[in-house]
Amino acid sequence: MVDDSQAKTAAHAVLAAVLQVRDGRLQALLWQRAREPFAACWALPGGALAGDETLEESMRRHLAEKVDVREVSHLEQLETRSDPHRNPARRELATAFLGLVPSGVDPQVPEDTRWHPLDELPDLAYDHEEILGSARERLRGKLSYTNLGFALAPAEFTISELRDVYAAALGHDVSATNLQRVLVRRRVLESTGQVRPPGPTGGRPGALFRFRTQALEITDQFAVLRPPGPARVPVA
Repeated sequence: MVDDSQAKTAAHAVLAAVLQVRDGRLQALLWQRAREPFAACWALPGGALAGDETLEESMRRHLAEKVDVREVSHLEQLETRSDPHRNPARRELATAFLGLVPSGVDPQVPEDTRWHPLDELPDLAYDHEEILGSARERLRGKLSYTNLGFALAPAEFTISELRDVYAAALGHDVSATNLQRVLVRRRVLESTGQVRPPGPTGGRPGALFRFRTQALEITDQFAVLRPPGPARVPVA
């Protein structure tokens, strides 16, 4: 049991669930702990909140200093974990963030840091697996009703390439035709006027698109991107 004096001096940490679509799969950036508690387990990047910084300032500092990641295209506060027993070493609150890195960017990370597919996670420290679950659900929801795809996609892309990014993030197939129809109708995408040349096997050149803005916008608060199935359209 934690007494009132301990609660008043509780430490406060910040953690980032940094996600990126890599090799066609949604992956999380994790580092391997060398010391107890949870030695050899993998963990979300983060650290202690300093007394002279905001939560977001602290999170960006830790990402830059500890895993050398500065290419985060979107960072938002996800949740605060306050279970008194979440850290066996001390009373600690943790504010978690969702961070997104665009596809195609390859940050140079330290040797103890790697990307891991969310469907093949290693043993994780603390409550970090639960935080990653919350991050994935937040991402899935916001891909439905906002333009957050800009934070996962490269600067320019064909609709097929964008479909692959959405499918990896959502965890189910997405119709390229329906995705284009919905995003163009919501004025999320715009044409660059350029095309991607055919690949080695030929085929038609692919028209290139980009997101109209790199700032988060609600585009349809009631929309849901649904998996394909009987009597159900892939995108609604």
